Amino acid sequence: MDFEWVAIALGDVTWISLAFFLGYLASRIGLPPLVGFLATGFLLNYLGFASGDMLEKLADLGVTLLLFTVGLKLNLKTLARPQVWMVTALHVLCIITLFGGGIFILALLGLPLFAELEFEHALLLGFALSFSSTVFVVKLLETKGEMKSLHGRIAIGILVVQDLAAVIFLAASTGKLPAEWSPLLLLLILLRPLLLYLLRKTGHGELLVLYGLVLALGGAEIFELGGVKDDLGALIMGMMIASHPKASEMAKVMLNFKDLFLVGFFLTIGMTGELSLAAFVVGALLVPFVLIKSGLFFLLLNAFRLRARTALLTTLNLTNYSEFGLIVVAIGVANGWLAADWLVVLAIALSLSYVLSSPLNDRDDHIYSSKRKFWRRFQSSQRLPDDRLLHTAGARIAVFGMGRVGSGAYDKMRELHGDTVIGVDFNADLVKKHCQLGRNALHGDPSDADFWDKTKSDGKLELVMLALPNLQANLDALDELREVRFTGRIAAIARYPDEVPRLQKAGATAVFNIYTEAGAGFAEHVERQDTGAA
Repeated sequence: MDFEWVAIALGDVTWISLAFFLGYLASRIGLPPLVGFLATGFLLNYLGFASGDMLEKLADLGVTLLLFTVGLKLNLKTLARPQVWMVTALHVLCIITLFGGGIFILALLGLPLFAELEFEHALLLGFALSFSSTVFVVKLLETKGEMKSLHGRIAIGILVVQDLAAVIFLAASTGKLPAEWSPLLLLLILLRPLLLYLLRKTGHGELLVLYGLVLALGGAEIFELGGVKDDLGALIMGMMIASHPKASEMAKVMLNFKDLFLVGFFLTIGMTGELSLAAFVVGALLVPFVLIKSGLFFLLLNAFRLRARTALLTTLNLTNYSEFGLIVVAIGVANGWLAADWLVVLAIALSLSYVLSSPLNDRDDHIYSSKRKFWRRFQSSQRLPDDRLLHTAGARIAVFGMGRVGSGAYDKMRELHGDTVIGVDFNADLVKKHCQLGRNALHGDPSDADFWDKTKSDGKLELVMLALPNLQANLDALDELREVRFTGRIAAIARYPDEVPRLQKAGATAVFNIYTEAGAGFAEHVERQDTGAA
């Protein structure tokens, strides 16, 4: 065995152990673990440690798999919406002008770190600060089960357009032209039928995981050979199979691998340069300016006919700086346009923006519902077809979350109670499929305060069944039900025993553990069959 690799491995184990400890502490005080991972990087950097080969590889794999899983969940129709590409273009131009101009004024004043900046370099920093974090937002939406919600899809669409702009900048700034044969990469679309055929035949186990790695890493490698940013290849490979029913299953099985590798990414962010007092102060002072980005997003999204709640939740998702901004600054440092201290400044601003953004997103529904009159002042009088208020049409029973569990519950309740049952889901494509199957399914969000206000005034809904994708989504819906003082019955599903008391404490009158109760239901079904046969 090569003892050099043993030393590297032991060093990386130490970093990962420290990352676990600080990530655990962050989670205990209500912050996402990734804040602890970033703190680990800064601490190790301060102590004089450098990242090892294993850590660098984990970081690269994490970003590649992240963009691949984003592609798996991306609908090209979303990118084509003016609420995505037009809002992103206008926002980037405005932020470059505002932030770049402000930074250049500080340079003219001769402030530390700013004094040596030229006008074009100030605009470059404005460009870097215009991005929001794909890593943070995707993790956030996955945790809350809101990837398929309207605000989640628009936020991801905006991030992808931003990332494409960053990729174009990286390709141009490195001075490296794509290979002469790079236009042939477009022919990969011809492989789509083959890729979908293999996806159908891979089953549901380890082959599905390996196939996901082949697509993500293979796509990245092909694009790298063509002189195009490798991560763009992973994103496009995910998009090519995103429409297949098994794409969501692949995204789920890849989740743990992606999360593991992203730990390395967050650690390396904190180890990007030498930490100094001046860099820390400037990075910290940049954090409040992220609210200017947010305000501009909110105004633009309202101007493009989104409902105030949708615009606000999308805005809160994007209230942070981005890891792609670090990459842009790294290119500036490599080309001699910026001092290396700016890497540390951006890393600090990025980390602290996560600390600011996390509690805002944890309380996003409360932030909207508590000041609805204020937020609605900015709302356009026109509504998008998929962003109108949900009407329950006199239903007495509502099933929220029309996945496998929810659709099964809907069918049984409809069998027992007839047309007084509705199904609700924030995935518009899934709702459309249920409607085609004859189910009374509606597109809506169970944590929408406007919806519950209207439902309360109707006074007909008696039972709410929460079959949402994860615990946090169910808890968010229960919080909103508690806010409007819903007096009917509330049933919720749990996947693990420790979730049951949390759901009950949040207001659920009945909790069904789908794994524990599945066995009892199976036995009861067999008994009924045997009785019928006798």
